[in-house]
Amino acid sequence: MPIPNRTSPLVTAIAGAIGKVPRGKVSTYGAIAKAAGYPRCARHVARVLRLIPGLPWQRILGSGGRISLRGEAAMEQRFLLEAEGVRFRGRKADLRQHEHRFPAIRKAATTAKGRSASSSPKVVGRRRK
Repeated sequence: MPIPNRTSPLVTAIAGAIGKVPRGKVSTYGAIAKAAGYPRCARHVARVLRLIPGLPWQRILGSGGRISLRGEAAMEQRFLLEAEGVRFRGRKADLRQHEHRFPAIRKAATTAKGRSASSSPKVVGRRRK
């Protein structure tokens, strides 16, 4: 995977989605990637968290609400989340209560040829021979 620069659309979109997770809520790497418009780029979320300082890194968790970090970083993440009011069930954050839900992204209806219905050419009139 190439290292994305700070001004690429991917980095900007992912950083924007991470910034929308409020205090006391958590999200997963996959949900952040999907909310940013890159549903198959969950691994890039971790790279953006390392690349851009100041993002609320502690609010982003692995699938199912598990802490993906190891060692002291994992303990620090859990401590910070508990200080924000996030509760845990064993080793996982309680996603039922604390998961941040992003608004659903609506896609335009597509025609059989793959074009969106709104961009298909309009037929005004037909010539008769």
